[in-house]
Amino acid sequence: MQFPDSPKMPKFMQLLQWIYNPLQLMEAATKAHGDFFTLWLTNKQPIVFLSHPQAVQEIFTTHLEKLDSRATAQLLQPLLGDNSLLLLSGATHQRQRKLLTPPFHGDRMKVYGDIITKITKDVISNWQIDAPFSVRDSMQEITLRVILQAVFGLHEGERYTQLQKGLCSILELTSSSLRSSLSFFPALRIDLGRWSPWGNFLRQRQEIDQLLYAEIKERRDNPDSSRSDILSLMMSARDENGEAMTNAELRDELMTLLVAGHETTASALTWALYWIHHLPPVRAKLLAELDSFNNADLNEITRLPYLTAVCQETLRIYPIGMITIPRIVKSPIEIMGHQFEPGTMLVGCIYAIHRRPDLYHQPEQFQPERFLGKQYSLYEYLPFGGSNRRCLGMAFALFEMKLVLATILSQVDLKLVENYPVKPVRRGVTLAPSGGKWLIATRQRQRVERSAVEV
Repeated sequence: MQFPDSPKMPKFMQLLQWIYNPLQLMEAATKAHGDFFTLWLTNKQPIVFLSHPQAVQEIFTTHLEKLDSRATAQLLQPLLGDNSLLLLSGATHQRQRKLLTPPFHGDRMKVYGDIITKITKDVISNWQIDAPFSVRDSMQEITLRVILQAVFGLHEGERYTQLQKGLCSILELTSSSLRSSLSFFPALRIDLGRWSPWGNFLRQRQEIDQLLYAEIKERRDNPDSSRSDILSLMMSARDENGEAMTNAELRDELMTLLVAGHETTASALTWALYWIHHLPPVRAKLLAELDSFNNADLNEITRLPYLTAVCQETLRIYPIGMITIPRIVKSPIEIMGHQFEPGTMLVGCIYAIHRRPDLYHQPEQFQPERFLGKQYSLYEYLPFGGSNRRCLGMAFALFEMKLVLATILSQVDLKLVENYPVKPVRRGVTLAPSGGKWLIATRQRQRVERSAVEV
């Protein structure tokens, strides 16, 4: 079978580039080969990257029987489990998605607004004036606590503390390109005891599983219909046959929500704070919008146009997910005149689509205004993927992003540490800003107006 052109380098080097320099690899391949190119990132088959909106539309609208979306299992199964929504396909995926949809409905999210703002205020109260701090660490603390309280329904207590510590530790195991190698090289997954990377991962996963299953059992033994956390809603959900999720399904979806809703949102918030303070006009315009807002309804603040545009542009310029979930061709299909045979793996290249100059003027520049004057299609702007694989927590993530940013900017003035570089780096299977203490709190903000985040 004839595949689209591939970079002229050994297959092993393509994989190393993908692990350590994914953006440079995609940029070079797009420049050299256009909207369709092939990368050899697995031993089994090449992956065809598509970066034209029409190609992505054709993939997303292709009948499900022709494409299989379980290609990410090798990378994510060890952490998320066999029942994760990300790894399911066909009827099983549809069932699980229906069960998980109600907790993320817009009306439900109102309950979580107070939790998000309260946690954010608590975290920023620990920032010392004129002392640089790690933005990444603070954003991770906020998003993890939001997950534990809004999703898991846990507050203070021994299990809360143990889960917070354990989840932070296990996610740190893929916090760099080098550590991410465990995901891409299955041969490295050898249990040589707690001091070996894979052995450490397995033991930490077991400890977290014990805590999660203990919480699930406790909930089953003591049902409480008044609880509004997402775990309680998941446990009460029933499919068309009146069946609830099993304990294993609940565990795997909790881990999925943790990874998809904690790590990713923390990265997005970190990027947003960087761009807001890297570009004074953006900061000034956003502060003016927030200062003019005088409504106690948290849902209203999330509808502010410039705040929304800043979040959208943050997710465009360096999308947390660089590619869509891979699809494996099950029966011959044609995409924009290209024929693909069964076994071919296809991905939409989100990063390259978001950098198309025919869609985004000066795509390398951070310009929130582009989202004020134009509505992009689901195939031109896709930071949460698309079709039946679109991120279920999209609305929750955007809601959280806006409330956290609005709360921080209304409470404290910040500035960047001069000449401190912040660059995109791989973090597990996602793209994240580099670490370090590159932001400083200069003073507490004093305002005459009374805003929602100060209620």
